Amino acid sequence: MTKYLIGLVLFAFIIYGIIRAWPLMVGPAISIFSPENNQTFQDGIVEVKGRAKRTASITLNGSVILSDQNGDFSSILTFPRGGSILTFTATDRFGRTVAEMRSIFVP
Repeated sequence: MTKYLIGLVLFAFIIYGIIRAWPLMVGPAISIFSPENNQTFQDGIVEVKGRAKRTASITLNGSVILSDQNGDFSSILTFPRGGSILTFTATDRFGRTVAEMRSIFVP
């Protein structure tokens, strides 16, 4: 009976460790709410909105974007006429990155 109890406690510690370490194992995540891909903006003013999880930094085309405690970020940018590609990159403290891209057009 003691063997089973020790095994059960050990199993519980392993499961607890996996649950606590899960955010470290999965790496960063990024979701872009605005703009939608291939969206057209008549005046060239674009509101960028999104959320990043488990990140140390977020960039848009290489420029740092600031986020709040929940990972939400928002910015209003102006783009020239023509097409533009927005590349959002989230990096965690271990150097792992994830990227999302959006294409926009200003007539």
